[in-house]
Amino acid sequence: MKRRLLIGAALSAFALTFTLPATAPLKAQDNQPVIVFAAASMKNALDEIAGEWSKANKTEVKISYAASSALAKQIENGAPADLFISADLKWMDYVDGKKLIKANTRQNLLGNTLVLIARKDSKFKEVKIGPNFDLAGLLGSGRLSVGQVDSVPAGLYAKAALEKLGIYKSVEGKLAQAENVRVALAYVSRGEAPLGIVYGTDAASESQVVVVGTFPDGSHPAIVYPVAQLETSKNPKAAAFLKSLSSPSAQAIFKKHGFSVLAAAKTN
Repeated sequence: MKRRLLIGAALSAFALTFTLPATAPLKAQDNQPVIVFAAASMKNALDEIAGEWSKANKTEVKISYAASSALAKQIENGAPADLFISADLKWMDYVDGKKLIKANTRQNLLGNTLVLIARKDSKFKEVKIGPNFDLAGLLGSGRLSVGQVDSVPAGLYAKAALEKLGIYKSVEGKLAQAENVRVALAYVSRGEAPLGIVYGTDAASESQVVVVGTFPDGSHPAIVYPVAQLETSKNPKAAAFLKSLSSPSAQAIFKKHGFSVLAAAKTN
């Protein structure tokens, strides 16, 4: 009898060691963080939104910020992420063209403005931006801080605006090209460049700079931030976080930080 009890206990323990691991990974999967690749210009607003959502849903949101071009290339090369938010349509189209986003998850989320900035203690107060305005003369021997004009969305928008206004060639040799728009912002805030072109939301996030001019809407393509869930995403919470970005509370935060809201509000 005693022997049968010992054998039964041993068999129960043996079975337990094989049944517990079967359920443990499911719990780990349920609680895995939502990983977001987002344009650098979204940092302040998206950090705030993600913080609130994480508390409410008890799920961490990890966000990698960089130029949309760099993030798109990382996604193409297999970097693990659940959502991608680009600062322009070009790089979302690029990822979409590689069949890397889930069908019917893409939407245009936000809009922005393009502005000329200077340090708040500089001589620049107001610059009238229009065709053939003398930006080169304003710069003097200084540099114009912009995102990389062949890849970074803020740089692409800046180049388009300067070309439309007929002055790109006059300042091309004076460009200080940055790896993303936040670095371009930092060049001006630190006094390393007297003027820079960034998004209106970036200017609002930095107390050491002021907006001295706003580029007319017609001088560059509309600034659009599309978002989509990636095809490789297996996280069950990713779709919920994506949906939350269009909630009234998230839209209020985006507006507070200076973005315009393009996506229809979703309340449930």
